[in-house]
Amino acid sequence: MIEVVYALTHEQWIESVPYARGITAIEAAERSGLMDKHPEIRGRPLVLGLFGNEIEHHHVLRDGDRVEICRPLSLDPREMRRRAVAAGRSMGQKG
Repeated sequence: MIEVVYALTHEQWIESVPYARGITAIEAAERSGLMDKHPEIRGRPLVLGLFGNEIEHHHVLRDGDRVEICRPLSLDPREMRRRAVAAGRSMGQKG
């Protein structure tokens, strides 16, 4: 089985896709149905990941893999850090 994941800030969806020898990341993403349920995915360049690492669409998957449909960052991580430091916080802390 392959899991395909799409997440927003406060919600995530995980769909299972049966493993088939030679299945690619883009095929799994399409078969998951998540791209149809969330039309905003198709409105931008599609970036896929595998356990947190960006992969090519034609990457051949193995049984048990988890494909992530990535969304663009709302803010550059360096800018987030600068803002946190300016507010007297360090990354990962609230307040």
